[in-house]
Amino acid sequence: MTGERDVDIFFLDIFQRALIGGLLIGLMAPLIGQFVVLRRLSLIGDTLAHTSVAGVALGFLTGLYPLGLGLAFAVLAALAIELLRRQFRSYAELSIAIMMAGGMALASVLFTLGRGFNMNVNGYLFGSILTLSTQDLWLVAGVTLAVVLFVAVFYKELFLLSLDEDAASVSGLPTRALNVLLTVMAALVVSMAIKIVGALLVSALMTIPVACSLAVGRGFRPTLGLAVLYSEAGVLIGLVVSGIWNLAPGGTVVLILIFLLFATLVARKAWHRIASGRKVPPSQ
Repeated sequence: MTGERDVDIFFLDIFQRALIGGLLIGLMAPLIGQFVVLRRLSLIGDTLAHTSVAGVALGFLTGLYPLGLGLAFAVLAALAIELLRRQFRSYAELSIAIMMAGGMALASVLFTLGRGFNMNVNGYLFGSILTLSTQDLWLVAGVTLAVVLFVAVFYKELFLLSLDEDAASVSGLPTRALNVLLTVMAALVVSMAIKIVGALLVSALMTIPVACSLAVGRGFRPTLGLAVLYSEAGVLIGLVVSGIWNLAPGGTVVLILIFLLFATLVARKAWHRIASGRKVPPSQ
């Protein structure tokens, strides 16, 4: 009976929507995450997530579409981060710290105001992928398309920006506009990903697959491709495992990604030992 019930979940509409949405976010998160990580802005995901949750809370209070308002708040926070980064060039990380504090403060105040409303706080803090509606799925698909097109069109410029922003500026690239666009794209990804893993774990989906790929990848493009593969594998395995054993989907996805990271590091170390052993000349 248990086996039949486990198989039946794969034919449920809610699980199929969750799977499609998860795979779409698993595609776009590392595409943006690769550039974010290389620019040492890994914490920007947490910052934008907390601000996005504030938008979600306001959506519940006003009766507007929560996910859409969360997206708008994340984009505004992304623009504010870039503005603050220009004001504190020598201390660029201050912009992230300031916006993270502001986002958390605003979210807490709005959730306090909404105590009398039916606000699914835990769903947005820890993820609620099984509640993805058809409207949510179309929004996720649209953002995924925008992210893929952005990376495809500006791939060379983003590559140079990630390696050396000063050199990219000297070469004539519009670094300010690219920084704004990249941060806005990160905001779009984050606002979509909170439905998968929640605001508290959203940065993991952008950074852990990239960490896995950086451990074994050679070259920028292969590393980017590997990051997407790791991300999709983590999302797919995590959703299946959580569906079968009735676990929290977001937490399960992140734990699977962490497992893949440690497995990759162990496999790399074992491979290096084998490779170095082959190079040792036989004793005379």
